[in-house]
Amino acid sequence: MAQWTSAVGAAQLARLLTSQQDRPAGPGTRRPPAYRALADGVRLLVLEGRVPVAARLPAERELALALSVSRTTVAAAYEALRAEGFLESRRGAGSWTAVPAGNPVPARGLEPLPPEALGSVIDLGCAALPAPEPWLTRAVRGALEELPPYAHTHGDYPAGLPALRSMIADRYTARGIPTMPEQIMVTTGAMGAIDAICHLFGGRGERIAVESPSYANILQLMREAGARLVPVAMAEGLTGWDMDRWRQVLREAAPRIAYVVADFHNPTGALADEDQRRRLVDAARSAGTVLVADETMSELWLDPDVDMPRAVCAFDPAGSTVITVGSASKAFWAGMRIGWVRAAPDVIRSLVAARAYADLGTPVLEQLAVHWLFGTDGWEQAVQVRRAQARQNRDELVAAVRRELPGWEFEVPRGGLTLWVRTGGLSGSRLAEAGERVGVRVPSGPRFGVDGAFEGYVRLPFTVGGAVAEEAAVRLAAAARIVETGGTSGTETPRTFVA
Repeated sequence: MAQWTSAVGAAQLARLLTSQQDRPAGPGTRRPPAYRALADGVRLLVLEGRVPVAARLPAERELALALSVSRTTVAAAYEALRAEGFLESRRGAGSWTAVPAGNPVPARGLEPLPPEALGSVIDLGCAALPAPEPWLTRAVRGALEELPPYAHTHGDYPAGLPALRSMIADRYTARGIPTMPEQIMVTTGAMGAIDAICHLFGGRGERIAVESPSYANILQLMREAGARLVPVAMAEGLTGWDMDRWRQVLREAAPRIAYVVADFHNPTGALADEDQRRRLVDAARSAGTVLVADETMSELWLDPDVDMPRAVCAFDPAGSTVITVGSASKAFWAGMRIGWVRAAPDVIRSLVAARAYADLGTPVLEQLAVHWLFGTDGWEQAVQVRRAQARQNRDELVAAVRRELPGWEFEVPRGGLTLWVRTGGLSGSRLAEAGERVGVRVPSGPRFGVDGAFEGYVRLPFTVGGAVAEEAAVRLAAAARIVETGGTSGTETPRTFVA
């Protein structure tokens, strides 16, 4: 019986490996042998989760042809991986990826750092801030006061609590987008919303157009659903979408769904303007594409003079093209797993009907807490605190990175929670690996792309500030030196750091 559960083709693996290009070696720097570089490249792909564990690798001859190297080089690389525990083989079954005994299985998305590691590792992987207090405690207390009537029911509300649906609809209406409660479904976070939409509209094999780069966890969710991702490059800098490319992709690929983050895009921080929003909605309507607009960052403008454009759904008055996803997780707290979908009533009915085979509904107590926040001034006060905290973190992190890593390039976004950084020619994957050794966890650029794109980038979130931001930049600089010198000793010991 074969031990592998999936397979990676020679051409696909070659693309992923070719993307891992470091800057040219400096004077006196020794390049590893070709087989060692190949083994290191495969090991990095496994450690990052971009090649899953238990994935069958191509035969030696196939990979040698795809990489234009000798079969001897591939055979030696495979043998090195077997010796290190990253490859297993059996005659007649081929070779498949593995992890050494005692190592955790790599996640393919961006998972939170385990609490026990917080004393020695600075986590720049998760773009989420601590809860804004005292508003979280007040919201929970308010929810408990409203809970008794609901406790006498079965507690399953597949569309969400009627009171919360009505309040979310009223908030859209107040923004100049008339909305009925029948157009709202409450979900378990934005991820739950997008998962439901993908299963309704994007069956296995369906094309989904995505910004390139895009949010890593959403990309992985779509891959797991069997979607065929069609990347559409962002415009340069923070200027939003490249509309010529979007029109071309929508016209030629005819994707069933297009997923976009118009407001302080994750990871770049770009803000699409009103003209881009209008033109994208028109193009999607013409192509028959469902446009999913993720608004989870829409309230996180950090500079007071930012002029926020109208929502994407404002340019779809008939409600036939745009599905909007919102959430309390970024603007308030990631632990508040409340999201919502705004769409045409028939779409909401279909999503609700499908939910009977998924999670049945969202926790009542958390819905009541968000209802309390929306119904008082608690939400606005908490979001103001969140903006101030993220703004200060952003400015302190930017200053620290510019001081410690002057060769790294980025534009400072005016909102959101992330900084998209070009790493001066260094491999983002190798930086992420070296960062683990020196005590800073940072996601590499390829996690936010398709098929190995953005190897020369990392994403830095505005989740740390002050002395922690300074220490994070120092550790990133140490990781960069390891990559620049080709260091492979792994002897660096991170200092224990308590924020």
